[in-house]
Amino acid sequence: MSSLNLDDFTDLIERPDGGVRRDAEARRERQIVPPGSLGRLDDLGEWLAAAQSAVPVRPVERPRVVLFAGDHGVAALGVSARPAGSADQLVRAVLEGASPASILARRLNVPVRVVDMALDCEPDALPEGVVRHRVRRGSGRIDVEDALTLEEAEAAFRAGVAVADEEADAGTDLVVLGDVSVGGTTAAAVLIAALCGTDASVVTGRGGLAIDDLAWMRKCAAVRDALRRARPVLGDQLQLLAAVGGADLAAMTGFLLQSAVRKTPVILDGVVSAACALVGQRIAFRAPDWWLAGQNSGEPAQAKALDRMALEPLLSHGVTVGEGAGALLALPLVQAAAALAAELPEKPEKPEKLEAADEPEAAAEPSPEPENPETLAE
Repeated sequence: MSSLNLDDFTDLIERPDGGVRRDAEARRERQIVPPGSLGRLDDLGEWLAAAQSAVPVRPVERPRVVLFAGDHGVAALGVSARPAGSADQLVRAVLEGASPASILARRLNVPVRVVDMALDCEPDALPEGVVRHRVRRGSGRIDVEDALTLEEAEAAFRAGVAVADEEADAGTDLVVLGDVSVGGTTAAAVLIAALCGTDASVVTGRGGLAIDDLAWMRKCAAVRDALRRARPVLGDQLQLLAAVGGADLAAMTGFLLQSAVRKTPVILDGVVSAACALVGQRIAFRAPDWWLAGQNSGEPAQAKALDRMALEPLLSHGVTVGEGAGALLALPLVQAAAALAAELPEKPEKPEKLEAADEPEAAAEPSPEPENPETLAE
């Protein structure tokens, strides 16, 4: 039995300040560029002001990319274009600056943090920059067994909470959240199908590195089998993460919820972060108000999850590479919205009407009525 009470997050998470948002909207009305002419940038600026509880909004100066890494046993079924257990190679590419995400992060001057939750390799094989919160070596094969024990799921969830606290304490003002995994999109599809009540074929996509038709059929079958195991535990979100999620997904869910507690905005990347966000919404319904959907990756499960949370992607470029790359592309848009909201000048105040110097002249007195002439004929 878990000692973690997820219901506490419902009480701890507040929505971004509605009063501040109204103040930001009023300020936007006074600026020289007509309201609405900046499109979604107006909404983004007002959302940021509410999240920061500040008008004018402060610039986003200390963003951070946080990536949770893990291998998934289901990859052994050939559901991924990458070999099972090879996520450590992706981690190494990120930290050596050779991945799309690390190139974008370097260009945008954003530090990257990689957290090992369940990589299937020896710990000393990883670069020194990896944050080590590993709860097990690889998650279980979710079509036939649980991804984690309940104790491992709780440990992973708590690790995500701890990382969120560390980022908030360090002054991070916005997080770009992503994953580094092999087999992670299969687990994500199962979670989304279970929570949205859909069939496997509706949510099964081609993954980060596109798979062929035969691999897609194997993936669809794996999602179907795992979905049968997920449905009996839908009422317990931690048990759901243990049954068909994985250590990296459990940690991302904890990270998202604690970031909302600490009032740290988060940009979601692809289908894996969307799945964790959907689990987070089930735990605390106000939490999605702190998250942005960075991009539409084209994965059908991601579209389902974002629609359920009423989150509209900022970009639609079909970036499926993972590692936060798609969300990183949306970061300059958020920073631009903050700059415009804060720096656009306001309209000059209209001068007051000058008072008339003289009082209005008094109306002319009416002339007396003529007397009736009386004619006396005498």
